[in-house]
Amino acid sequence: MIVRKIFSLLSLVLSCAAMGQTITPEIEKRAVELVAQMTLEEKLAYIGGYNGFFIRPIPRLGIPEIRMADGPQGVRNDTHSTMYPCGIAAAATWNRELARTYGHSLGQDARARGVHIMLGPGVNIYRSPLCGRNYEYYGEDPFLTSETAVAYIEGMQAAGVMATIKHFCGNNQEWNRHNVSSDIDERTLHEIYLPAFRKAVQKARVGAVMSSYNPVNSIHTTESRELIIGVLREKWNFKGIYMSDWTATYSTVGAANNGLDLEMSWGQFMNPDKLRVALATGTVTEETIDEKCRHIVQTLIAFGFFDREQRDWSIPEKNPVSSETALAVAREAVVLLKNDGDMLPFSRKIRNVVVMGPNATNIPTGGGSGFVMPFETVSVAEGIRNADKRIRMKVLAPELSVDLTARGCFFTPDGKPGLRGEFFANPKLEGNAVGTVDATAIDFFWQNAPMEGVPATQFSARWTGTFIPSVTGQAVFQISGDDGYRLYIDDREIIADWYDHFITMKRASVDVEAGKSYKVRLEYYNAWDSGTLRMCSACHSPILPQQEIESADAVIYCAGFDSSTEGENCDRPFSLPQQQLKEIAEAAMLNPNLIVVVNAGGGVDFTPIVDKARAVLMAWYPGQEGGRAIAEILTGRINPSGRLPITVERRAEDNPTFDSYRANVAQVYNSPLRVSYDEGVFVGYRGYDRAGTEPMYPFGYGLSYTTFDYANLKMERLDDGNVVVSFEVTNTGRFAGSEVAQLYVGDEVASVPRPEKELKGYEKVRLEPGETKSVEIRLSPDAFAFYDMNRHDFVVEPGDFTISVGASSRDIRLSEKIRID
Repeated sequence: MIVRKIFSLLSLVLSCAAMGQTITPEIEKRAVELVAQMTLEEKLAYIGGYNGFFIRPIPRLGIPEIRMADGPQGVRNDTHSTMYPCGIAAAATWNRELARTYGHSLGQDARARGVHIMLGPGVNIYRSPLCGRNYEYYGEDPFLTSETAVAYIEGMQAAGVMATIKHFCGNNQEWNRHNVSSDIDERTLHEIYLPAFRKAVQKARVGAVMSSYNPVNSIHTTESRELIIGVLREKWNFKGIYMSDWTATYSTVGAANNGLDLEMSWGQFMNPDKLRVALATGTVTEETIDEKCRHIVQTLIAFGFFDREQRDWSIPEKNPVSSETALAVAREAVVLLKNDGDMLPFSRKIRNVVVMGPNATNIPTGGGSGFVMPFETVSVAEGIRNADKRIRMKVLAPELSVDLTARGCFFTPDGKPGLRGEFFANPKLEGNAVGTVDATAIDFFWQNAPMEGVPATQFSARWTGTFIPSVTGQAVFQISGDDGYRLYIDDREIIADWYDHFITMKRASVDVEAGKSYKVRLEYYNAWDSGTLRMCSACHSPILPQQEIESADAVIYCAGFDSSTEGENCDRPFSLPQQQLKEIAEAAMLNPNLIVVVNAGGGVDFTPIVDKARAVLMAWYPGQEGGRAIAEILTGRINPSGRLPITVERRAEDNPTFDSYRANVAQVYNSPLRVSYDEGVFVGYRGYDRAGTEPMYPFGYGLSYTTFDYANLKMERLDDGNVVVSFEVTNTGRFAGSEVAQLYVGDEVASVPRPEKELKGYEKVRLEPGETKSVEIRLSPDAFAFYDMNRHDFVVEPGDFTISVGASSRDIRLSEKIRID
């Protein structure tokens, strides 16, 4: 009901919000007048951020302070907030209206905190499952990515919050991201890696675009004149703000002259001292500085930030509407990959259930800028407990606790429960400690000085003691913190994230013996702003309880990654952790009714799982309500309707980018490392089709508890060049459910190599049992075009095209040829 209310509100505000975001000649004139009144010093300082996430104010001119926040999946930076499902989960819904609601709810969360600019969505294409930030993005296909991004941006900006589309462009790996050049030819850029940015600018009128860290064709994207001015400004007519990612600027003159408007998080290169030198030598002109200021000011005016208070006090920070949106997205994002013998939904015979695995009692998420601190979460175990009171559930998972005195495990150097903390008045643990204090829990959020004599920022701390486990097996440690932290057990570093960053989470396990004493040392430093540090721990036996698993009617194993293995600034493995695979194999031997729920931001190696489990669910990172959504699907309250926005390979070697991921071109002299995108436009399902490789699960795939038939494909060419495609979808099963009808276009004969088929339309259709609905999809001439590198533009070659409609890229139900002249 709440989500339906959002839909109706959106229809009322979208049109007027879009008008407000248009940079009109009147707004441009107002910006010119304001910039003319700024002193040179004010202008030079204005184009560099300050305090981490702010654009500085100029009070004498009425220019307000502008607050930004990370958040493709929720508002972070010194706040708890709604934790929505991750970006790839949003794409897996294949639901534009839900993506629009997602953006609007997140915009409302921002307004509740006075945030003007949200740093999302992320739209970099999923080339390989190894990229650490795939979970933030919208999958492998540029059309699905574009449609999802446009809806998300429209929803957010309708709430009065500026969206920032990122990372422009070619940021398709996290390994060595500052230094590895993405070498992409012009056609591949415009067909695969730029469409989402283009639609965000031209259709959604996004207010800001953020650079990537990586160079593209050897030039960093904070100083690529070809991309910023040639494509973004001149080709697409973008009038908004082009900002750097945080510390992604690498020169003063190059960035200033080639299109960067705003350096974040501060002016390391575009600052008054360095820019004055450039002005004095004539390498940068004041007109160039003025243009940057105008771009920023006119965009802020267009969004109304000069004329209203951004914080909306009528919106609660803990918003039940946002929670309902997070649940709605999670419900439609889960993809049912396998369901042998209709194992799901649970029948009435399923009464005794075991829930186990590392993600059974917590909601995992990816790390980095997409990490969010939620007010509350619902785990799979909690969700099942609440979904059906008739189900008896046993949880076989380590219970993580922040209580250091739990089970008598931690002791200070003098034998008291807890750990001894020492605080230092510098961030390097140097000199004598200012003071000491014992802690029975490592669960801190410092907004002020942690103790007298220690500054509120630029301090460090060390906690020491011993750890005496109560059982022989594995001790699990999980730390989240902002900024650096590291944990040593017996002087061996087991967790480390020792650099300036916002909240991240890392986890590690150590083999331990009951009753044995282990030295513990936890170190932390705060660089700036508020500080956060939290450590959880648990001990558990690695031996599975045979009788409890054998006697269960069903076993649910919650597997996958989390922010300790998947996130920003690093790539992740294709295989799940070996300990999880071992436990899955052992559980399958004890009980044939095994269900595996996988949390990950992309494809994993499913081969060790699919032959052992009767049912497999891809749950992505499902947000704070994820456990509830998964439980509703398992018990049949919700019919799964998620579809893969990616192709999942059988082997890592099958991926079209396997030989061209990370660095595959030798470094020459002082040039950057390079990745040559040798697969060209044949990324994802396009590459599998070209190679004739059978994937484990194809793009667009997903099972339902019901079945669907397709019929009556018709096509009509209109005078304006559009083609209207219509067909019927019928629910032929026993359950109400939603089908994602997908339309692909293939060029029969072309002058350049083209994919066998490309997604150019889709609709999500909800049907009752026996119900039939007609679906209509309109194709513009763009649907038949490719990018011609001689003309530097998209062209349509006359000829025959195949229109295919089906349930996935490999499950085509209807097809017909059409002549395009």
